[in-house]
Amino acid sequence: MSAPGTPAAGQPRRRLLFLLPLAVFVALAGVFLVRLQAGGDPEAIPSALIGKPAPQFDLPPLDGMRGPAGPLPGLKTADLAGHVTVLNIFASWCAPCRAEHPQLEALAGDDRIRLVAINYGDVDENARRFLGEMGNPFAAIGTDRRRRAGIDWGVYGVPETFIIGRDGTIRYKFVGPIDEQSLASVIRPAIDKALAAN
Repeated sequence: MSAPGTPAAGQPRRRLLFLLPLAVFVALAGVFLVRLQAGGDPEAIPSALIGKPAPQFDLPPLDGMRGPAGPLPGLKTADLAGHVTVLNIFASWCAPCRAEHPQLEALAGDDRIRLVAINYGDVDENARRFLGEMGNPFAAIGTDRRRRAGIDWGVYGVPETFIIGRDGTIRYKFVGPIDEQSLASVIRPAIDKALAAN
């Protein structure tokens, strides 16, 4: 039996358990800080899909969405073959999607590619309102209400953009909103490379 005023034997162990989460947090923060200062690019998240065929999917169209030739079609894997495709994953609730929209409008004018989209985890009415306000640059839109196709595509969050070659192989993945600089220095060169490869 310990004398009064003497710490119990289990007390240092409890202190260690209390400090362990703090030590783990400090270690992780240090790793992230070192990575950031080393010039790590947060948009350069690797994808296991690069160089592989696009995942199998078949998504219904965005109800009530119309294009110049009538109702806008949904999107499936077979639609990605035969041309270089830029696939944008967006949602109406995504503020960065709104910020990148002018760059998508600019891409829609490039007749060398086909610009399509997956509307991710969204309500059709909200997506239609978003595109009605911002403009619709897409030739086809598949709706992924339950986010299952997004899982197959390895989506971290919206927006994300994929460049797919004529053979249906994923050539490039861009995470985050496309701005003017990334459109000119990253996206267009990746499109050119995909066009040259096929």
